[in-house]
Amino acid sequence: MIDVEKYLNNFFKGTKNPSLEAMQYFMDNYDNFDKKMKFIHIAGTNGKGSCTEMISNILMKQGYKVGKFISPHLIKYNERISINGKEISDGEMSNLIEELKPQIENYNKVEKVNITLFELETIMALLYFYRNNVDFVVLETGLGGLYDCTNIIKEPIVSVITSIGYDHMNILGNTLQEIAYQKAGIIKKNSDTVIFEQTPEIDDIFINECKIKNNNIHIVKKMDISNYKFDNKYQYFDYKEMKNLSINLKGKVQVKNASLCVEVMRVLNKYGYKVEMENIQKGLTNVIHKGRMEELNINPTIVYDGAHNESAIINLKDMVKMYYNKLQRVYIISILNRKDYKKILELLSEDSNAIFVLTSGNDEEMYTSKEKLFEYMKKFVEIDKLYKKDLKGAILDAMNSNNNNVNLIIGSFYTYSTVVDEIKKIKEEKKY
Repeated sequence: MIDVEKYLNNFFKGTKNPSLEAMQYFMDNYDNFDKKMKFIHIAGTNGKGSCTEMISNILMKQGYKVGKFISPHLIKYNERISINGKEISDGEMSNLIEELKPQIENYNKVEKVNITLFELETIMALLYFYRNNVDFVVLETGLGGLYDCTNIIKEPIVSVITSIGYDHMNILGNTLQEIAYQKAGIIKKNSDTVIFEQTPEIDDIFINECKIKNNNIHIVKKMDISNYKFDNKYQYFDYKEMKNLSINLKGKVQVKNASLCVEVMRVLNKYGYKVEMENIQKGLTNVIHKGRMEELNINPTIVYDGAHNESAIINLKDMVKMYYNKLQRVYIISILNRKDYKKILELLSEDSNAIFVLTSGNDEEMYTSKEKLFEYMKKFVEIDKLYKKDLKGAILDAMNSNNNNVNLIIGSFYTYSTVVDEIKKIKEEKKY
């Protein structure tokens, strides 16, 4: 059996020139089987992961067999491909890789640019779902929409576009309108699209694309959400005529995301796919989304959030005010080289009473150095509130902090496994 992790680690993990040629090559080899599947396709700068989890969970509660494709993974590649919450096994991945290897080698011999990791993961996911006869595939884009690997599918039942913000500008464009145009690439002919209202300039891009493609657009509006309240466990709200909804994800932005998901269920019902109110409620109430305002430890409180761009950091700050405003805030920060570390640090520095611990993440080649972060951050924050630490040392300090602190580990999803492993090790050593 192939060593899956070792094999996948040999593939290029970045992006290449915008093209779906490699994906079409795979699909042609398999007679474009995607036409026989039911897709809910999700794009957006922030919130697409949350929507993927909520939509999948609601459909599972209704009794459907649901394939879910996400990125990135937090610990193992297998997390990206699952059916009804059960991840694909190493053996199943190994078999798919063995099957696809000759095609990959053939393509790489002929073409100038080799198959990328995300292209391989996407075709593996689609084949796995098809052969397991899932009722629905909830498909999260990786980057953008128009040329994202997942956009090889031709006929989604519903396309969902979450919030638009600044991220991956080197690929998607330097303005929100340019980024929105890339996300709008998942809108297909004679289908339905669900969005949440943003600015007229952004909304018009989606509205116009839907007109061109004879696509029914459903715009969720702020006024559709009412009777909002929250406590430490749930957020409560009504959406249109649907009363007493609750969600166990933190932050008001998740109520917007949940409303998008409820609207998706209304569209499915319109087309005869039964989704009952009771299962919408259950699906939202017990959804789990790791790495998003996830409390990894209590007493002292350690929270993990992968916020890594401007809009995500703004949402994070709102959530901190909602839930942790009375505690001493300590931000443990790791930022990938390709992210806008200056904007992230400027926004975080507005929390004037906080302490900031700057790290080089868990891979010095991938992350902006703690020295570089420190030099920039000291323009905005007093030196006695700034610290440079290696990530593991910062976690140890957090575990030894007092219960009046909230330690927020932020800036990247790719440190998650290191953080979880380190907390577990410290607990075992100290018998917490």
